[in-house]
Amino acid sequence: MPTYAYWFLLALGLLAMEMLTGTFYMLILSIAVGMGGLAALLGWDMPTQIACSVITGMIGVMVVRKMKGASIAKSEDQNLDVGQTVRLITWNNDGTARVHFRGAEWDAEWAGFESGMAQPAVLYIKSVHGSKLVLTSHKPSQK
Repeated sequence: MPTYAYWFLLALGLLAMEMLTGTFYMLILSIAVGMGGLAALLGWDMPTQIACSVITGMIGVMVVRKMKGASIAKSEDQNLDVGQTVRLITWNNDGTARVHFRGAEWDAEWAGFESGMAQPAVLYIKSVHGSKLVLTSHKPSQK
């Protein structure tokens, strides 16, 4: 059996595994191995076949990571809690507070807190940092 047949069989095996797992990484590896098979079909030597496969795989993984990172960053910017009102339970002297939001008590801090300033009656969520809400007195615009 010719060398390219082994490459293409391995590529099909990786493609079948991708269908089972649903990850883009396995698809990229399948394409990379297929490029090694294409190099073998063109009659290139084994080191060139392996180089084609490795380079294609590396480029593909970088592209998938960049796409994945962009979607994560985009989803972090779209927090549905931003702009919602909270009910104040208590203020602390350091600018932190306990608020009631979505049926639970949350730690919060006031954006732009200055010691001794009056706290507003209505508070809105400006952003969320981990499990701490950042509050403001005016309703922020939602993206």
